[in-house]
Amino acid sequence: MADKIFVGRRKNAVARVYLRSGSGKISINKREIENYFPLKYHRDDVMLPFSVTENQGKFDVYANVAGGGVSGQSEAVRLGIARALLEMNEDHRAALKTEGLLTRDPRMVERKKYGRPKARKRFQFSKR
Repeated sequence: MADKIFVGRRKNAVARVYLRSGSGKISINKREIENYFPLKYHRDDVMLPFSVTENQGKFDVYANVAGGGVSGQSEAVRLGIARALLEMNEDHRAALKTEGLLTRDPRMVERKKYGRPKARKRFQFSKR
């Protein structure tokens, strides 16, 4: 199963995740998870599929992430891990699905419109 790549996407972030049976070591872009995601919130986000399926410490994760910001990258890695766990054992589908971990979040940044400073914000209106 080590040669299979699982892709997770969120906003503009794309994560390629490799899952191997091991001791629970997680490296993202050849860095430890504590160094790559200094905030505990993002680390917990990445670990959520393991805690839901009760597989903590059983798999090593190697992920390459590009694009987007920190939150988008952590959620992209989370989706890739969830898809990989599902491939390993189809019995995890119910647990992952109830937590919403198998759904790709379709929300994207709205484009800026002409004549406005941002997508929806307007310049100050002057009556006179």
